[in-house]
Order: sequence, then structure tokens, then C-alpha cells
Amino acid sequence: MVPLDADLPHRVDALVRLWRRLTFSRAEPPGELTALRRRRLVETLRALDGHLDGATTREVAGGLFGDDRLPTGPEWKAHDLRSRAKRLIGAGRALMNGGYRALLRPPR
Repeated sequence: MVPLDADLPHRVDALVRLWRRLTFSRAEPPGELTALRRRRLVETLRALDGHLDGATTREVAGGLFGDDRLPTGPEWKAHDLRSRAKRLIGAGRALMNGGYRALLRPPR
């Protein structure tokens, strides 16, 4: 069932790509995701996985960027890698809560 809403053209396009892949075993090039967006999406999903497994923000940042890059002590609270890890976790939660549909839409 495909809802008849504002996203219908994008849903139909995604369904056609899936149907072609399933019936002809021919992969089409990825949609509008650039290499940078793909890399950020991977980081976002890794951050979300760590967070859902109970890892702290520091542990998530260490897994993503390397423990050797993380400062110790009070500098950690204002460090950009802490902020970046928090943003990635937030973006992952948004994807998990339905934001993944935006990946099917073309960029504006």
C-alpha cells in the first residue's frame, strides 16, 4: 500500500527502483546521496547504535573519532568532538523516529 500524499512521486520512484532490483538484479546508481552525506549517515548510524547500547557520549566519540583525540578533564565539556557526537546521536534519533523518509526525497 502506498499512501496518496505529497511524497507519492518519491515513494513510487523508490518502489520502481526496488522492483527493478528485485526482478532484473540490476543495481541503479545511488540516489542523490553524495559521498559526504553517505559518510555522515554511516557515522550517524554508528553513533545511534552506540547510544542505544548504553554508551556514553564520550564512549561514542571515542569509537567514532579515536580515544587519542579526546581531551581529558574539563576541556571535554566544551570540545568540538563532544558536540559533534551529540549532534550525530540526535540525528540518529531523528532518523529512527521517521526521519529516514527524507533520504528518499530529492534535495531542495
